[in-house]
Amino acid sequence: MSDEHRETGTGWPEAEPPRPEGPAGEPDPRPEAPDPDELSPLAPDEPAEREADAPASPEAEPEGSAPAAGPVAAWSGKRRLTSAGAMIAVLLALLGFTLVVQLKTTSTDPTLAATREEDLVRISSDLDSRERRLRQDIATLEESQRQLRSGEQGRQAALEEATRRADELGILAGTLPAVGPGLSVRFEGDGKAISSTRILDAVEELRGAGAEAMQISGADGTAVRIIASTYFVDADGGGLVVDGRRLSGPYTILVIGEPATMRTALNIPGGVVASVSDAGGNVIVEEREVVEVSQLHAPIKLEHARPVS
Repeated sequence: MSDEHRETGTGWPEAEPPRPEGPAGEPDPRPEAPDPDELSPLAPDEPAEREADAPASPEAEPEGSAPAAGPVAAWSGKRRLTSAGAMIAVLLALLGFTLVVQLKTTSTDPTLAATREEDLVRISSDLDSRERRLRQDIATLEESQRQLRSGEQGRQAALEEATRRADELGILAGTLPAVGPGLSVRFEGDGKAISSTRILDAVEELRGAGAEAMQISGADGTAVRIIASTYFVDADGGGLVVDGRRLSGPYTILVIGEPATMRTALNIPGGVVASVSDAGGNVIVEEREVVEVSQLHAPIKLEHARPVS
């Protein structure tokens, strides 16, 4: 063997790795790579925390231990946070949309927005009172039905019931006078402010509030009983024609019913009192414990209808 080779344990010479040469066969001027064992683990000015932050080598993990899941766990946590944030954003968007719709619905109702709180409370109370009265009427009719079906008191109860119904129908038809608590409503102003349309609106408002009997009178005291078929027309030269009779202003309507309920119905925002006032007129509403509706209406002669035998 050559003296340039060293003998190994196997007897074969160990070849020395060739060194790269520069141009024209000269040795490569570049310095040789430093030995890894001689390198310093940290630069003098490098913080020691970088060594702790560096990820551990896979070979350094003990055998049988689970692989490090730091990046995967962080990515999973980020994904969960992103999903939760998206869900919260969707819920907030739905809540905002609901609030906007509710505010828009409330703002588009001019009557409700303009109504005062005490008026709303009074209307609600009046509706409750009307419901109680209707329930009482139902109970009374059921009791009358029970008595009519009983053997002993059937005939007497039937007679009393027929009399009561005849009186009620006579008041509604205007053929009988009536007395009870109610209102006196006086309309003052020119023909435009208290036209036939506004008088008819007042009558309809009173009927809707539970009026049971009404009559209207003019300045000269001429009165007309108001029933279901009563009509109102503006007369030539001023005044009203009510069921064929001419009346001159100011006009006064006497009405029997619940005074508080009817007064509230007339004074609601945009109602009769407001419309007459906007046109330059005036409406004076006075509550009375006793109102007498004495003007009678002639019985209507039926030409085509007849009772079923």
